[in-house]
Amino acid sequence: MSTSESVTESRSLNALLKALGGIERLGNKLPHPFWLFVILAALLSLASWGLAAAGVSAVNPATGKTVEVRNLLSDEGVRMMVGDAIENYTSFPPLGTILVVMLGVAVAERSGLLAAVLRSGVAKVSPRWVTFALAFTGMVSHAASDAAYVVLIPLGALAFRAVGRSPLLGIVVAFVSISAGYDASPLITPTDAILSGLTTAAAHTIDPSYVVTPLANYFFSLASSLVLAATITLVTERVLARRVESMPVDPDAVEDDLGSLTLTPAERRGLRAALVTLVVFAAALTAAVLPAGSPLRGEGGSIVQSPLLTSIAVFLGLAFLAVGWAYGKAAGTIAGSGAVPSFMAHGLREMAPILVLFFAIAQFLAFFKWTGVGEIIAIHGAGLLRAAGVSGPVVFLGILLVVTVINLVVTSGSAQWALVGPVFVPMLMLLNIPPEYTQALYRIADSCTNAITPMSPYFVMALGFLQRYRRSAGIGTLASMTIPLALALLVVWTLLFFVFWWLKIPLGPGAPVP
Repeated sequence: MSTSESVTESRSLNALLKALGGIERLGNKLPHPFWLFVILAALLSLASWGLAAAGVSAVNPATGKTVEVRNLLSDEGVRMMVGDAIENYTSFPPLGTILVVMLGVAVAERSGLLAAVLRSGVAKVSPRWVTFALAFTGMVSHAASDAAYVVLIPLGALAFRAVGRSPLLGIVVAFVSISAGYDASPLITPTDAILSGLTTAAAHTIDPSYVVTPLANYFFSLASSLVLAATITLVTERVLARRVESMPVDPDAVEDDLGSLTLTPAERRGLRAALVTLVVFAAALTAAVLPAGSPLRGEGGSIVQSPLLTSIAVFLGLAFLAVGWAYGKAAGTIAGSGAVPSFMAHGLREMAPILVLFFAIAQFLAFFKWTGVGEIIAIHGAGLLRAAGVSGPVVFLGILLVVTVINLVVTSGSAQWALVGPVFVPMLMLLNIPPEYTQALYRIADSCTNAITPMSPYFVMALGFLQRYRRSAGIGTLASMTIPLALALLVVWTLLFFVFWWLKIPLGPGAPVP
């Protein structure tokens, strides 16, 4: 590298560090998401008072009815806020869905199944395929939610070192696969349950009967996991591998136990039992839904509008429960029947912060819907876009840009979607764009910049693992390796979305196409 190139790179890195520092300072000034929604509710109250006094209204083209702003500070509004608080929370669409799914996921996690699956995904992989295997395992790991960071990042370092490659690359590949690809997976994840519930609530502004299931983006998510894993592999091998050549590992770096990558006989026995159980469960469910008169079918024998899809959370919870129990019994991590409810209780305890946040979000969304402000914004926004002749792709790129920037500061996926979904979903519905497409677009914007924002606690975690092998590594070191990957994923993932859009490929089972 020439002197001029070195100076240019140094200046670019300094500019990046200043930008990251600014983002961190801005983000630190934001309140906790719980208080953020409390503040937004207070601002909404004042806005509804002013807009109602001004007589602001709009005609919903979907129903032909005139929508007027209702004042939250009126007697009727106060009675609604107080009297409906409990119902607003208990009827919040994502609440029941995520709780039911997590009952099963908790058993799979606490029994050791999810960790064993992740370890088996990177163990005994040839040097040629280690990058793709680790990246794709990162996509699979999203079923474990945030626990994936704790398990897979150190395993990534071990996997790369085991095949004679730099553990720094393994850490970056694992971190980016989990964070920048967070909303893509070949499996149904807890995130699918949360997002679909919030999207359903937002869609009810236009169509109270609309239901977005956790499977609504499954085909897109499955394809994304493969494409993103391939993209991470390409950028890592063509770009990052060369950069890491000039970043040797410290001679006295921490030596981890390479044997931790190897599954024990009990764990392998557990995985076999879990696989057999999964196959039997899937076969039994298929056999149950095949008869035309099956109670799992909808009216007229429909699969799309049937309990199988509308209540998919129940079947997902049962599937995780069954395979987790089978693994635990075979591997010896579940000694008796009492362990299963204990695991479930532990899983719900870990959900406590989300449940607290959901209370504030549920109240805000109920207020937003009751005032009619969101519907009016969506109607006028759609009207302006229609009058300007703006097409779907242009709208998509605009939303993608807005949410990507917001994600640098508000890293909570559910909080961010609860903030922008009630506006974007109904607005695009009025432009004949199904909610499933808006949700898929949000998945992209909510994921890619996770790997570069210092507001993410897992960015700091990844840096800590990096420093175990190279003590001089800093924010700039990690950012210089994650930014090329994050930008590549953003571009490739967006192009994949447009392929689905232009070719009218369904995003998931039963999902409509424009």
